[in-house]
Amino acid sequence: MDPHPVNLTDSDANPSGHPAPYRRSKEVRRSVHIIDKAADVSITVGGLAVILAVFGIMVFLVAVAVPLFRGGKIESRVEYSAAGRKGPFLSTIVDEYKTVGVTVAPEGGLDMFHVETGSRLDSPDLNFDQRKATAYDRTLKGGNTAFGFDDGSIQFGRIVMKAEILPAEERPAGLKPLNRRDSTDGKAVYSTIPGEQVRRITLQLEFDPPQQIAEPGVPIVAMDYRVGGTVERPTRAFVTVDAQGIARLSFVESKTNMLTQETTSEVSTARLPDLPKGVKVANVLVTEPGDQVFVADEAGILYRYDTRDFDEPVLAERKQVIPSGNRLTGLAFLTGDQSVVVGGSDGSVNVYFRLRDREAKTSDGFVTVLAHRMEPHASAVRQIAISNRIKMFVTADANGRIWMRHATSEKTVLRLKSRDPARRYDALALASRDDGVLGIGENRMATFWNVSIPHPETTWKTLFGKVWYEGYPEPGYTWQSSSGTDTFEPKLSLVPLIFGTIKATLYSLLFAIPVALLGAVYTSEFVHPRVRATVKPTMEMMASLPSVVLGFIAALILAPIVESWIASVILLFIILPASMMTAAFLWQLLPPPFARSLEGLPKFCLMFVALLVGIFVSHWLGPPFERLFFSGDLKAWAHGDVGTGTPFLFLITLPGVFIGTAMLASRITGHWVREKMARLSNFQAGLLDAGRWIVLSAVTAVVGYGLSVLLNSIGLDPRGGVVGTYVQRNVLVVGFAMGFAVIPIIYTIAEDALSAVPEHLRAASLACGGTPWQTAIYVILPTALSGVSPLS
Repeated sequence: MDPHPVNLTDSDANPSGHPAPYRRSKEVRRSVHIIDKAADVSITVGGLAVILAVFGIMVFLVAVAVPLFRGGKIESRVEYSAAGRKGPFLSTIVDEYKTVGVTVAPEGGLDMFHVETGSRLDSPDLNFDQRKATAYDRTLKGGNTAFGFDDGSIQFGRIVMKAEILPAEERPAGLKPLNRRDSTDGKAVYSTIPGEQVRRITLQLEFDPPQQIAEPGVPIVAMDYRVGGTVERPTRAFVTVDAQGIARLSFVESKTNMLTQETTSEVSTARLPDLPKGVKVANVLVTEPGDQVFVADEAGILYRYDTRDFDEPVLAERKQVIPSGNRLTGLAFLTGDQSVVVGGSDGSVNVYFRLRDREAKTSDGFVTVLAHRMEPHASAVRQIAISNRIKMFVTADANGRIWMRHATSEKTVLRLKSRDPARRYDALALASRDDGVLGIGENRMATFWNVSIPHPETTWKTLFGKVWYEGYPEPGYTWQSSSGTDTFEPKLSLVPLIFGTIKATLYSLLFAIPVALLGAVYTSEFVHPRVRATVKPTMEMMASLPSVVLGFIAALILAPIVESWIASVILLFIILPASMMTAAFLWQLLPPPFARSLEGLPKFCLMFVALLVGIFVSHWLGPPFERLFFSGDLKAWAHGDVGTGTPFLFLITLPGVFIGTAMLASRITGHWVREKMARLSNFQAGLLDAGRWIVLSAVTAVVGYGLSVLLNSIGLDPRGGVVGTYVQRNVLVVGFAMGFAVIPIIYTIAEDALSAVPEHLRAASLACGGTPWQTAIYVILPTALSGVSPLS
């Protein structure tokens, strides 16, 4: 080869003398290089941006989720000597803005002070007329207060710290500064708030005339007070125990005339069955409707009275809630009046509530159970303060340790300490918004903690473990994040969501994969090209349907239809395949020339006719199917009220039994049948194939029913496990909706993979005598398997 190039002139290249043909330059223009480089950079930057965006989303999710598990924190702590009388105290109150505190003394003395500094504020004393309060209770909301006295009388009232928002110009002059935010005129506290406004907090007292409950001169030793009803018809339920051990339940119903504003009250009192002799009552509780009363003695025994029949209350249960040899030192209802917090001299803190029990030996069929065992103190529990918003409470022990707890999660969310570790607290108050704790000890030495506990109910256990919620028979995995009542406890277990998602995905795939793959095989290998040109774009357009729209349709349209025809829907899973198989066998009986004339669109339309016939047959056979398999009521069967588990076991084992029977029959008689069919005409071969299928179906039904009876006889009942109580929006409906969402995607990917198989493989298989079905199953599908598999 000559290494030197030869330059040809136009005359050399074209000796005839004609002009040389046009030759396009093979050099790439500079603009193309620039565009290509810009595209390369753009794609690289875009890919990196997507990766960074995904990483940023992950970081954001972690940043949002981590605070859920951090518990609480102390934002500030102040200690001072609060002005006023020394203890003991009947009650200590803190307003919702953590501005003013009030202590109530047994002789009626009220001491009002500034929470942050302890500065004394003027407050009127309660007029007890030389009586001494021996019992006291205050509702969690509304400031409703009840006093029991040493002469056997009681008195109701309200101790309310009223907050008013005023314009800044209405702020009085000459106020005494308390701190940077607050100042006082001696009677009220004025706080500067945003928006050029001032919040004024004053103490308001309202008291009714006293009422005699016990015998004159017999002190009230314990009482509990609840307010309920409506604004027009308020109700008050209260229970008292006097020094003679007599417990009384009273119910007050008030009616207000909306025209005259006059209020009339009707008081009903019932004496509860006598307590055992020698009982020293420590505390007493009553529910808001007044249907349950709990009386606790110092020995740790809880007496529960069933007072639903007000005229004939009964002692329903006697429960030991504190170990023998210890004293009960605290008893309180959590918000909702269902869970009872019990504190003992051994430092134990436990939560009990009532449950219905069919085997209960109590008169009302309920038993009191230990639901939550909280972390114990090292010394006796002295004080318990309850949140009025959630299932949270605060306990203080004899060593001055104060712990904030959440009952449902059994979590100690915060441990509060003062400068003096040995300080004992005689009074304890939790702010209305659960963001502050006030403890007052000897010589009115007070400590106030500003706290932040945004998520006390969140722990790994509440998210992924079994939790015992009020009203539930046992601990379990429960999800229900909200409710219409304030007393509700959120149920946050993620296990039902995870399991439900997996179950819904499984159901949707069971529905979508066979339909999508078989549809793809049929469209790629059997349908006429003109039909395929219409079906494939239509299926691809279905993928653009928003999942929200599918969910909306499933919830509002599909779910009610399924509920009305649930038996027919279940039967549809059997009838539809059977109708398509029947149509296929009937097609084999047609004369070949006539069958070929129906290829293409007519054959495609006949398939929909077979589907419609199957739907009609399922609808028609639905009621008798429900009577035969589910005792006439599928919903009652699912609930476990009628029938056995055999019908559903038969349905779920039928596909597996059919596949096993078909494989066994093919191994035993398959060769003989194929040889026999090869010697028969098309019509005779079709009859033989149909007869074989009928026999195979009959054998499958007999074997499947026998297997289901055997499984049911050994105690395997799908109800309560695989099948739960029927609800309208169930996993079957979810499976339908999600299945329709993923069918177009699976179909499109599978059909593209099947269509990409080289045509010469089809031609070779058909040339060797293979049928179109054999070619599709044994040649095309294995070749395209990597693209057809839903998991690929």
